Amino acid sequence: MTLKAKIKKINLTDIKNSLFRFFKSEKTRKRASIIYGVVWNLTLLFFIVLLLGGGLAFGIGAGYFASLVKDEQLRSYDEMKKDIYNYEEISNVYFANGVYLGKLRSDLEREEVKLEDVSPYLIDAVIATEDEYFYEHNGVVPKAILRAIFQEVTNSQTQTGGSTLTQQLIKNQILSSEVSFERKAKEILLALRVEKFFEKEEILEAYLNVATFGRNSSGRNIAGVQSAAKGIFGVSAKELNLPQAAFIAGLPQSPFRYTPFTNQGTRKENIDYGLNRMKTVLQRMFENGKITKDQYEEALAYDITKDFIPPGKTTVQEYPFLTMEIEKRATEALAQVLAEKDGYTKEDLAKNDNLRAEYRQLAERDLRQNGYEIHTTIHKDIYDAMQKAKDQYNLYGDMIEDEEIDPETGEKRIVKKPVEVGAVLIENKTGRILSFVGGRDFSISQLNHAFSARRSNGSTMKPILVEAPPMEMGLLQPGSVLPDIPLKLNPQKDEPWPKNYGGSHSGLVSVRYAITKSYNIPAVKAYTDILDKRPAEYLVKMGFTSLHDEDFVNRSTAIGGLYYGVTVEENTNAFAALANGGTFVDAYMIEKIIDKNGKVVYQHKSEPVEVFSPQTAYLTLDIMRDVISEGTASSLNNRLKFRADWAGKTGTSQTYRDSWFVASNPNVTFGVWNGYDNNKPLQQTYKGYSYGVRNIYLWADLMNAAYDVNPELIAPQETFKMPGGIVRRSYCVVSGLLPSDTCRRAGLVETDLFKATYVPTEVDNNLIEGKYVEIGDKKYLALDSTPDDFAKSGLILAPDYAERVLGITDKDADLSELIPKKERWENVLLADDKITENGKAPSPLKIEASGLKITWKEHPHDDIIGYRVYKYGIKVASIPAGKELSYTGDNGPYFVTAVDIAGKESPPSNILMIGHDPGMEEPALPIDKPINDGEPEEPIDPGENGNGPSGNSPPANNQNRNNNSNKKPAPGD
Repeated sequence: MTLKAKIKKINLTDIKNSLFRFFKSEKTRKRASIIYGVVWNLTLLFFIVLLLGGGLAFGIGAGYFASLVKDEQLRSYDEMKKDIYNYEEISNVYFANGVYLGKLRSDLEREEVKLEDVSPYLIDAVIATEDEYFYEHNGVVPKAILRAIFQEVTNSQTQTGGSTLTQQLIKNQILSSEVSFERKAKEILLALRVEKFFEKEEILEAYLNVATFGRNSSGRNIAGVQSAAKGIFGVSAKELNLPQAAFIAGLPQSPFRYTPFTNQGTRKENIDYGLNRMKTVLQRMFENGKITKDQYEEALAYDITKDFIPPGKTTVQEYPFLTMEIEKRATEALAQVLAEKDGYTKEDLAKNDNLRAEYRQLAERDLRQNGYEIHTTIHKDIYDAMQKAKDQYNLYGDMIEDEEIDPETGEKRIVKKPVEVGAVLIENKTGRILSFVGGRDFSISQLNHAFSARRSNGSTMKPILVEAPPMEMGLLQPGSVLPDIPLKLNPQKDEPWPKNYGGSHSGLVSVRYAITKSYNIPAVKAYTDILDKRPAEYLVKMGFTSLHDEDFVNRSTAIGGLYYGVTVEENTNAFAALANGGTFVDAYMIEKIIDKNGKVVYQHKSEPVEVFSPQTAYLTLDIMRDVISEGTASSLNNRLKFRADWAGKTGTSQTYRDSWFVASNPNVTFGVWNGYDNNKPLQQTYKGYSYGVRNIYLWADLMNAAYDVNPELIAPQETFKMPGGIVRRSYCVVSGLLPSDTCRRAGLVETDLFKATYVPTEVDNNLIEGKYVEIGDKKYLALDSTPDDFAKSGLILAPDYAERVLGITDKDADLSELIPKKERWENVLLADDKITENGKAPSPLKIEASGLKITWKEHPHDDIIGYRVYKYGIKVASIPAGKELSYTGDNGPYFVTAVDIAGKESPPSNILMIGHDPGMEEPALPIDKPINDGEPEEPIDPGENGNGPSGNSPPANNQNRNNNSNKKPAPGD
């Protein structure tokens, strides 16, 4: 052993022995005991203080927490379930036959989806990003909450948040988004309670349906993963791939920052925020073992932008008129359902505007929140075809300038307005509205001209108010006779009213003919005769909803002069009632409404109203067939590409402000209106077509478009079937009664249809055989003494005919116009058509000659019926008054006399020698007695044949009044 080793061994041994002696000494033991006691007591004291302080802090914290949630009621399971699953889901709309249309307008678009219909990628992405401990915690993560509180208290720039998916669900569905400790405390409490009541899958499903995801490609706000998947990528939530799922899962943190679309539906220029967020989601999925490294890298390299669907139109942008109308009608239907649940009837709502407004508001909210299915009657293909045809039509007329107030500046501005259009297609038997046209351009005018614009319906009123009601009452038949002459039918006017289009008149016309030609005067006359029976009540039965009290008494109602007007739907619906055998079925568009649970909460039920008998309806339709075949709508046949049993009526309002055409076949009724929104007159002619023809052509083009889509519906093979109780009978066109022998001989008999219960049984007795004279185009009764050479045999209407048969009491009416200007009426006149004899013999005429032609002027007396021309004192011609006052003869002496209605003949005129041969001796003329230039002392008997005493010679004249010769005649033979 070395010295160094020995020294080290000695030192260690000494130290060990010293320490042993130290700890073994009594003194050391006493000191250690004292130190241990002190340390133990200090430690114990520290823990006691720490425990008391923690308890105090916990107590204070618990008390504060309790104070924050003291007003929060303890919710039951049912209450929690109702709140959690109360998604604000917009309603879906469908065309007929379940064809999807789109969604109603809403600030937020949401579509509910079940968890099993969501891509597993999306579920994993959401959990990895929003709540990685979702399946482990009980609603809250304490350390996350403490971290969030610390960050809030210290006002840290880094805010990591502490909300689980459960808490976020509570915030969205039960609480508000308010940032406060009170809201957070309630959120924690409710989250714990939700976790107690619901399974994790239920909570996750609710969250996926509630979370907001920015905007879709239409620019609408979206919530729920189904709306996000469809609105961003055009696929369902179940079809999302990994990159798509990661992109959507990243959106809820900052939806409008990360969304790729603007509020206009266009693509953002910079979408880096959204792409970077997607990469973060993918990274968390990889770190949490939800995807492999290969999947992660492949997803990072994926070009997600190519999956963004192009900007699309919203339902209201693509179908503005339709969507708005569906929304309005669905609201009305649902409001009625909600009111009935509370014990109110439809009548209660109709009578109480405030109550109706309240339930409308509730219904509007429900439609935007409860995800109903609204099924309509609109046939998509027909609707689309009509819109296209409407846009392609080029005969509307010019746009006109109009002054309006700018809604933004409040200043006046000049704008151009087009001719607008409203059209409705209704199925007769069901009342279904199959299609419509609401207007030319929704961006120009949002007024739905098919359902909301009220206009004068012009002559389309005649069949439903002037023709059918009195026919139902048994007061008119198609063959009933009406006057078409100027009449004062407005008590407020001292002039004839109304007037026919063009100002012409046709005299006596049948109801059928008056409707076919759309004459106004017969229509108002017929309506005036039944006005005391309030025929406008029939309009109420047929769905006219805006009639004013004045409409029930004003005579102008007969030709569409309504106080407020009528919609295209209402007018067309009334015609559909005629096509449905006289039974009115109110038109409708909402077929049914189904809630999100599949329960039908509203189903349309028709309530048919029998307005007219089938016989009245058929007779009215049969007349309207003539309107199309030979009346005011005959131009339709040049434009319509198919044939069907159509019956219709045209209409024009005052000063051409409205143009209508409504027509029915056994399946459908279609009405079209044209006009300007500012009530300016339509152009009477545009591109060579009248306003009426233009509207008929538009009607035809729209129907042709519908026919191309569904020919079986639009052009049925069957025709309107004539019901029992209708017979065909002949009638006298003078009165509408059974024809007499006189009527038959005159050719004044026609045949038409009659209701069997109102077939005339009385034989006409208004025609009397007699004689008349004709002056120009006027006919007058002849007297017994009227010469035969001026009198004609004919038929005379009874003296009281106009008042007794036609009800004409207008003393100023020119009754002579009752006789139609037609060949078969040539020999008919009224008994009141008389020429008053003045009691004086006519004065002599003065004649002149030019070559072989003799002329004279009209005699000044009012009772002159004609003139006689004599040659050598022998009558060679009788010329009726009103004809050309001349005679072309040959060589010889001539004079002329005037003859009045009583047969009195004037003295001879001056004698003219025409074509005179100087070598011929002038003939002697008979001389009776001299005459003065004035009136004779007594009348001269014209003889039995009205030709003077000899029957063929005039009264003698002792003076040659030839201005061309001074020679006097030699004594007669």
